[in-house]
Amino acid sequence: MTDVDILAIAAHRDDVELTCGGTLIKSGRQGRVTAIIDLTAGETGTRGSAELRGRESDAASKILGVSERVNLGLPDAGLTNTPETRALLAVEIRRLRPRVVIAPPLQGRHPDHIIAAQLIRDACFVAGLAKIVPEVPAFRPRKILHALAFREDHIKPTFVVDISDVFEDKLRAVQCYASQFDGAVQAGEVYPTGEPLYDVVRHQSAHYGSLIRTRFGEPFYTTETMRVDDIAALDVSTF
Repeated sequence: MTDVDILAIAAHRDDVELTCGGTLIKSGRQGRVTAIIDLTAGETGTRGSAELRGRESDAASKILGVSERVNLGLPDAGLTNTPETRALLAVEIRRLRPRVVIAPPLQGRHPDHIIAAQLIRDACFVAGLAKIVPEVPAFRPRKILHALAFREDHIKPTFVVDISDVFEDKLRAVQCYASQFDGAVQAGEVYPTGEPLYDVVRHQSAHYGSLIRTRFGEPFYTTETMRVDDIAALDVSTF
């Protein structure tokens, strides 16, 4: 398989669609190879079933245009960050060899999301240790991004991706999860506002788009400071 440019890893099926689906679609149309790892099958979800969610995930993946989508089958609502789970995820990271990994935010409402964020960071590091699962060649991604969409922790995004041209496709991917979202007003990190969940997705994306003077955007955070070589080329007008 061709090395992956961007690998999104999340706790549950539908997390990627909500938080960075637009970025994956846009990246794919820019010629980047994208992929997804879902850590769990969502078997403890209140609505639907793991089997139905799997079919919905397949439909959403076609819209996202990812080259591959893997499910690790770890326990839903019971994720752990252990040597065993780190090694399991590290093997998949080595196989896919992503340049960039997208992870959940480091803070969250669902325990799985918080654990997933640190598990992903740790597994990316472990993937570069040759003596861990030595039969698989070591590899370490270059960068980890944390998708911040729907979080209200007053963490300023490091950058926002303009998804204006692909927003409706992102929303179609989210709507594939009808068993989870039809008639819903909240899900995962999406807090209720009294509106249908699909409207919340639209308004949140519009809010982040407004920060970069575009219609729709997806926010990301990096723990390291971003580099700029030419400040005269910086985008987003102050006035």
